[in-house]
Amino acid sequence: MNIEINGEQVEIPSQCKTMTDLLMHYGLETKILIVELNKQILEKTNHDKTCITVGDRIEIVHFVGGG
Repeated sequence: MNIEINGEQVEIPSQCKTMTDLLMHYGLETKILIVELNKQILEKTNHDKTCITVGDRIEIVHFVGGG
């Protein structure tokens, strides 16, 4: 499936059907992050209920510690 993540066109596996699946695919499921789908911020509680479709535009922002 072809979608846009953080401004880049990517092909994701067909088993990535929900936002939770996508985050697990990229190893981000345990990170503190904000996900935006088609310019709408998703609540974390909705990640497993939100289906991904061809052409979706997703922005993923995660926090990095440092000092």
